[in-house]
Amino acid sequence: MTNGTSENRGKLIGVEISNSVFKAVCLDAKGALLGSHKVLFDSSQVNLPQLLDFIKQLQKQFGSFDRIGIAVPGLVRQDTKRIAFSTYIPEHSEIDLLGEVEAATGLKMVIENDANAAAFGEFQLGAGRTGSNMFYATIGRGVGGAFIFDGKIWRGSSGFAGEFGYIAVNSDGMKLEDVASTTNIVRRTRNRFHQDSTSSLSHLPEDRITLGDIIREANNNDDFAQMMLKRTGVYVGTAIAGVINLLNIEKIVVGGEIMEAGQLVLDAIIARARELAFSPSFDAAQIVKGELGENASAVGVALLANIAD
Repeated sequence: MTNGTSENRGKLIGVEISNSVFKAVCLDAKGALLGSHKVLFDSSQVNLPQLLDFIKQLQKQFGSFDRIGIAVPGLVRQDTKRIAFSTYIPEHSEIDLLGEVEAATGLKMVIENDANAAAFGEFQLGAGRTGSNMFYATIGRGVGGAFIFDGKIWRGSSGFAGEFGYIAVNSDGMKLEDVASTTNIVRRTRNRFHQDSTSSLSHLPEDRITLGDIIREANNNDDFAQMMLKRTGVYVGTAIAGVINLLNIEKIVVGGEIMEAGQLVLDAIIARARELAFSPSFDAAQIVKGELGENASAVGVALLANIAD
């Protein structure tokens, strides 16, 4: 670990909040995974009391710790350490989450955007650890991105850099998130559902198809499922080509649920990026799958909490 993380603070605890799950990791001082814990929370109820209860569970499971990192699906203002906007958990923008947690637990807390946290985790301990500059893209329920320059998260002038899902991918201004998020991959699949009755997906209830179903059938050589995932890769590759052209960045790491499809999607991303990117810049870039999987955000924010002042 670099950037000050060699200081031994004992256990490193990171929590990712998604739309319905609290997910935590416990690392040792060198970044090795000691354990993990995940629970569903009731999205119809106020989030904060459930988060505080989850932290108590972590203290029982992992023992005492003096600080915690929390990764959230929202834009975090660096000056106030408050969430400016969250599509999936809007109540977070109405409260001082950091202040409330610190006051209730006595822990030092760091709060970070989930894509930024995942990027830092991949940079320190995953697929980006061999470079100094990196772009991270996460394709899941939402589509996000983050930049690492000279080993540090680059946040932009207001702290909101990396909104990869808002990149337009066609001349009508359609955003990447409109076609590549989990929800929209499933929507596009359902829209074409009746055009290929030979697909094994046609035997499933149309209103219950999930991304997991599409990936499973693609891995079973279903042509229709493979086509839908490859098209997703084309959209992502279109946006990544823009990043390569603008920044001549050395490494692009792609994570999130879509990468459960593995090489099928990654090959489509790379092929499209090669087609649209400036050749010398493309040749200098590596496009790779993330290595930390579903733990990326929690790992990254645990590391960030450990180096915070």
